[in-house]
Amino acid sequence: MSDKNIELRAPIAHLVCDPCSEAIEFYVKAFGAEELQRVPGPNGEKIMHACLKIDDGYIFLVDDFPEFNPEGKSQSPKALGGSPVTIHRYVDNCDDAFKQAIDTGATGKMEPQDTFWGDRYAAFVDPFGHNWSIAHRVKNVSDEDLKKAMNEEFSGEKC
Repeated sequence: MSDKNIELRAPIAHLVCDPCSEAIEFYVKAFGAEELQRVPGPNGEKIMHACLKIDDGYIFLVDDFPEFNPEGKSQSPKALGGSPVTIHRYVDNCDDAFKQAIDTGATGKMEPQDTFWGDRYAAFVDPFGHNWSIAHRVKNVSDEDLKKAMNEEFSGEKC
């Protein structure tokens, strides 16, 4: 399937993965992603572009090609020592989704827990160095209650 057939009207994360083929396998197993496109690079060994559908959105993937970077540097999170970016997904069940990601090879950063903003929330790093967070809504919280809960959370004074 060509990207031209995809409604591209929302931001799409474009992830550098090393190796990209293994990242595709991980996202399929961990997130139930659907591979829509894979374009091999010039030598056929690396992937120049891939498109996956996850839930109702898309991510693009590419292998690390330092030879095409003007500075000749690798751009994968592993090569850069991590990433400041977190990709967030709302899921049906945070605990189940977290377990599936960990069982597939992700490293947990934050076990699933109920949060003051009303979500059950967890965070992990995938095997390629990308940060992910997942959540499902536990309860709706008004702006007033959110402000109060946040102040309590960060003041150290739990009610």
